[in-house]
Amino acid sequence: MGKAWKFGHDIDTDVILPARYLNKSTPEHLAAHCMEDAGTNFAQDVKAGDIMVGGKNFGCGSSREHAPIAIKACGITVVIAESFARIFYRNALNIGLPIMECPEAVAGISLGDEIVVDLATGTIENRTNNTKYQARTFPPFMQDLIRAGGLIPYVEGRKKNA
Repeated sequence: MGKAWKFGHDIDTDVILPARYLNKSTPEHLAAHCMEDAGTNFAQDVKAGDIMVGGKNFGCGSSREHAPIAIKACGITVVIAESFARIFYRNALNIGLPIMECPEAVAGISLGDEIVVDLATGTIENRTNNTKYQARTFPPFMQDLIRAGGLIPYVEGRKKNA
């Protein structure tokens, strides 16, 4: 269960992680500046297990992986949005950051709501207003990739088991 951090439409990668912080690429450095230009104290107040919620076209902008790395390094367990920019979608999965598209959940979640997500079933539960939503689930191999922590650990694990 985590607290919802809700953002609007067209949140681009420069809002998620301003380019001026790309001088270092450690996850901790990136996390310290995540959503800094969104007008919130997100990076200071986010807790491990929290949930990020966005509107349409979340993660638009540049193709760099720094944005989803920053989100994951903050402790966000899943990003729920109406839709994702395709490159962000792929980058998030490549680093093992779970993402879910569910416009109904986005409409029903407010900042600070307590949210429980079951990635295996696609269930999103808002405990604050006692509502449930159903997102599409990833196929089993993609769930394995996310559980492994991303594409590289997933491939390395398969090599060891081959």
